[in-house]
Amino acid sequence: MQDIALSTILGAPVYDGSGALAGHVREVALAPHDDAGHISDLIVKTNEGDRLLPAKSVAALDRRSVRAKSAAAEWPPLVSSQGFLLLERDLLDQQIIDVKGRKVVRVNDVDLRSEPANGSVKIKVGQVDIGLRGAIRRLLKGLAPRPAIEALADRIPERAIPWEAVNLIETDPARRVHLKLEYERLAKLHPADIADILEDLAPAEREAVFESLDEEVAAEALEEIDPKLQVELMSSIDSDKAADIVEEMNPDAAADLLGDLPVETSEEILEEMEPEERKEVADLLAFEENTAAGRMTTEYLSLPPDATVGDAIDRLRQFEGPPESISMIFLVDKQGTLAGAVPLVAMVLASADTKLSSLSPAEVISCDAGCNEKHVAEMFDKYNLQMLPVVDEQKHLTGVITADDVISLLRSKI
Repeated sequence: MQDIALSTILGAPVYDGSGALAGHVREVALAPHDDAGHISDLIVKTNEGDRLLPAKSVAALDRRSVRAKSAAAEWPPLVSSQGFLLLERDLLDQQIIDVKGRKVVRVNDVDLRSEPANGSVKIKVGQVDIGLRGAIRRLLKGLAPRPAIEALADRIPERAIPWEAVNLIETDPARRVHLKLEYERLAKLHPADIADILEDLAPAEREAVFESLDEEVAAEALEEIDPKLQVELMSSIDSDKAADIVEEMNPDAAADLLGDLPVETSEEILEEMEPEERKEVADLLAFEENTAAGRMTTEYLSLPPDATVGDAIDRLRQFEGPPESISMIFLVDKQGTLAGAVPLVAMVLASADTKLSSLSPAEVISCDAGCNEKHVAEMFDKYNLQMLPVVDEQKHLTGVITADDVISLLRSKI
């Protein structure tokens, strides 16, 4: 196997099957819809125009030249580059997502790998160079002898990303679909890492990546993004896609987001939402943002006081809300009044037929819906809380505030 830099191949002479000089390499092409890892064609600049030399017709490839098995006349003319990912045009100097390093980087060069295969060679993309080595090769190309450039490049520490860890960015939706460029690798990252990556991208690239994420991933990432950027991203997509994303968000985060959007945009999104989710978020929008009610979520678990640990486990299995909102189960009587709170750890140590009311402390710490943010933060600190129930004037449970909500509150004040 031989490693060859893209910058070295570009401009290299191409000899046909007879040994005659046929032209020079103008581009190296991938056909992602067929094979996202192997080179499909070399685009050769000839006296008759650009022609496609299929990779399977390449007999030999090195840093000095390309040798083909077939006659140049057999190479089809390049009619259109549609469907091709051209490595120089679409990769060099472009931003890409390094999924392994969880960051945005710029491509300085591309390392190709060739290996013999039944009388020809297979060429695949090995890695992308994001360091000084690739930049030096390109800067000095044509200004110094090739051996001197390679000798200097070899002395520079390598900074590269395996091709398998790269997510390409394509701003044109039609071209993205045609090339089958997806963000499956990116979607597997933690939402906070996806948020950092989106914040590091230029606006056009950021919007293209965000629009391509599925609703659940987009919602989780959106909750980690700066509010101003949230508004920018949600304003860049149509209302039905925005509604699907908002439905996947925690209700309190969704209400905060819609409250920051222009009223007209917020109303359009609400109209597209399912009735149950729309009512949940609309109810939260009625509260002032800097109060306990404005910070609470309505996704929590509650059971009657006479329920057992076994009942609670059954409900836990059915719960579809965020994990951070189930560290505690609340007890609510028939009138909706908060009657107790049971930490999950207490349930783990109890038998299935144990009444939840016997596991609840005599006094449950709660706060009024109108309680200000400062007091909420102080209560979490004073009582070492993970969750804080919010009650109305009749002591009815209306929602809960999680530790994550308080962390977000404190971060917004820094």
